[in-house]
Amino acid sequence: MNIKPDTKQLATKFLTGLKKHFPDAGCSLRFLSPLELLIATILSAQCTDVQVNKVTPELFAKYRSVKDFAKAPLKDIEEMIRTTGFYHNKAKNIQEACRQIAERFNSNVPDSMDSLTSLSGVGRKTANVVLGNGFGRNDGFVVDTHVFRLSHRMGLAVGTTPEKVEQELMSVFPQNDWTFLSHAMILHGRTNCNARKPNCEQCPFKKFCPKINI
Repeated sequence: MNIKPDTKQLATKFLTGLKKHFPDAGCSLRFLSPLELLIATILSAQCTDVQVNKVTPELFAKYRSVKDFAKAPLKDIEEMIRTTGFYHNKAKNIQEACRQIAERFNSNVPDSMDSLTSLSGVGRKTANVVLGNGFGRNDGFVVDTHVFRLSHRMGLAVGTTPEKVEQELMSVFPQNDWTFLSHAMILHGRTNCNARKPNCEQCPFKKFCPKINI
């Protein structure tokens, strides 16, 4: 991938600024194990992390292992996660993924992209969340709606899909910072550079943001 020198310089400035303004950026989902993170991430699809965090304490207290989830009555899981939306599909994917983990991975959540994405309901984005936050591995870059939006506004990516944007971001940022960057960009997107009305006047990156300096 051919990267323009000014894009690389812009990425460096943005990374430095994010570390300054969001030094403690991290995963907002609450979890104590890779399994809990995997399930919480599945639940977070089209649902806020705040709502997921309201549901998971009781869920994880009742079901503590992949075998617990695999053997549980599906309707019981559905009822416990109902408020996260799309609960029929989410419950089905959670149970099937846990059965696959028990059968194929000795009841241990796998720590590779290929293995994770082979599980029911687990795409590349979910796998990146689990790898980065559950295993401390920067194998990819989580691109949610905030990261997708900011990447284009900041002139860091032109891709039309999350997968293409991920490849562009991975090419301009240091690999060791990928997990931190996704969380910091999400925070910036939530607190300042929102979708409908970005607060450009108060933006800490306004001096070099291409959108502002057109």
